[in-house]
Amino acid sequence: MDVTDTRAPAAQRWRAPVASDPVNASVALPGSKSMMSRALVLTAASVGASSLASPLHARDTRLMVAALQAMGTRVVTADDALWLVHPRPLRGPAQIDCGLAGTVMRFLPPLAATGTGAITFDGDPHARTRPMAPLLGALEDLGVSVERDGGQGLPFTVTGVGRVTGGEVTLDASRSSQFISGLLLAAPEFDRGIVVRHEGPPVPSAPHVRMTVDMLRAAGAAVDDSRRDVWEVEPGRLTGRAWHIEPDLSNAAPFLAAALLTGGTTVVPGWPYHTSQPGDLLRDVLVEFGGRIALTDEGLTVRGTGRIKGIDIDLSEAGELTPVIAAVCALAETPSTLRGIAHLRGHETDRLAALAAEINKLGGDVTETDDGLRIRPRTLRGGLFDTYDDHRMAQAAAVIGLSVPDVELSDVACTSKTLPDFPHMWDELLGTSS
Repeated sequence: MDVTDTRAPAAQRWRAPVASDPVNASVALPGSKSMMSRALVLTAASVGASSLASPLHARDTRLMVAALQAMGTRVVTADDALWLVHPRPLRGPAQIDCGLAGTVMRFLPPLAATGTGAITFDGDPHARTRPMAPLLGALEDLGVSVERDGGQGLPFTVTGVGRVTGGEVTLDASRSSQFISGLLLAAPEFDRGIVVRHEGPPVPSAPHVRMTVDMLRAAGAAVDDSRRDVWEVEPGRLTGRAWHIEPDLSNAAPFLAAALLTGGTTVVPGWPYHTSQPGDLLRDVLVEFGGRIALTDEGLTVRGTGRIKGIDIDLSEAGELTPVIAAVCALAETPSTLRGIAHLRGHETDRLAALAAEINKLGGDVTETDDGLRIRPRTLRGGLFDTYDDHRMAQAAAVIGLSVPDVELSDVACTSKTLPDFPHMWDELLGTSS
């Protein structure tokens, strides 16, 4: 894999295919971006080499690999099925391209602080609007030198002196759980470890923090998360290990939605019985919509009837599922309410405003609330669906296009962020590939 070119691909318009028959497919998904990002950071902070089996080949992981390499870590990606990571002392000067990857811009600054030299972080234009101030403030409270370029987010420079004292820090992580994860992942390298306290509205996407804690423990860290909104990591060297990356369950959302909407069947092989991935919430959501599911050793099987019931659901733990779920709600028979997702206004785009605008352009009836969306069914029509360079928005548009002719995505190439082969996989699902 060439990790030197981490730019987003050129925008590519794409007319979403309509499903002429019920889908009947098995969809093998690539690895979880969330697990990949954490595993790469942990391996870079470990003693000894590590391996990553079933790695994800996508823009976000290219950005993470390129960033670690720029700081001195050796990552061998010649084998598509097994990557090797050889830790090296982290150092600057280095220029880190975060793209639109929240994991890169939030996981790596605490790690960079444990190295030496100046490491500058920047990214795509919209990345400069994504919230960063709580994390940068926490690093400054820990004594880390952070030079901000006149703003509260990207670009900024972290200058390390080879050690971080660590200790206690308090921050408001209500806009992103990644603030907490970024601090915890680097904390074993701090002289005193860390105690992170969250003060503010609830932390969104709590399963992602649990994933961080689970993976830290698997790498040998001592973590105490027994107190509400408090996480403590003791200092200590992590050990290299073999990581197996689970399928990305959030990327299953559009393929499983296709089974619901067409009255067909979709199987996702390798769906884990136990996981900390937020995408596992799909199992509950699909049943709420009226689908039938079965989890076996072969994977997750979802069957639909072609009729969709509206839902009222709190998605605070799995906000990344919102765009596809909103698309299904727009095609349901009864109204829906999606709650607990105010933090999506600070994602790759303002996803709540974007979903309301784009579905309503197609004749829908979506209104924003303080913390979510209300969606009333309407007969939709074709038209241009702007994706805002956001892979989840593109997936939502493809789902609507299953039932609505002539839905055209302004850009399908943005799906390369986590699922580069999405257009081909979608055609395969529907039997429309040439």
